[in-house]
Amino acid sequence: MSTTGLKAFDSTLQSTNGWLHELMEELHWPERERAYHALRAVLHALRDRLPVGEVAALAAQLPLLLRGVYYEGWRPLEKHHRGHRLDDFLAEVGAAFPGDRDVDPEFVARTVFRVLEWHVSPGEVEGIRHVLPHELRTLLS
Repeated sequence: MSTTGLKAFDSTLQSTNGWLHELMEELHWPERERAYHALRAVLHALRDRLPVGEVAALAAQLPLLLRGVYYEGWRPLEKHHRGHRLDDFLAEVGAAFPGDRDVDPEFVARTVFRVLEWHVSPGEVEGIRHVLPHELRTLLS
């Protein structure tokens, strides 16, 4: 039975819920919303460090709903001055969880990347790895 009445929307809801379920299991978090914040934070931190072409290449492999989350707030014509150091990336991920001392941003980032790698092509993972600064490549398996 259709939830939304549109096959494409039902499919993206199912896919997105699958990603969130995998994250919840891998992070050992029972809260779906917390897993969503982890996924969103890492996708945004990654997106803001990729060249425009690579942003689009990754987006093309995301479920429709996650593609919207990924692009949310993105300003491709603005010069991003995001740090290219691992500490900067992890601080950005950690900022998505203010006051939550149980969150280890590095564990969150590594886990989101692992789940991302399960769902996108190996060639796309290599493309991301190739353009990321060396310090950030360590987050990918």
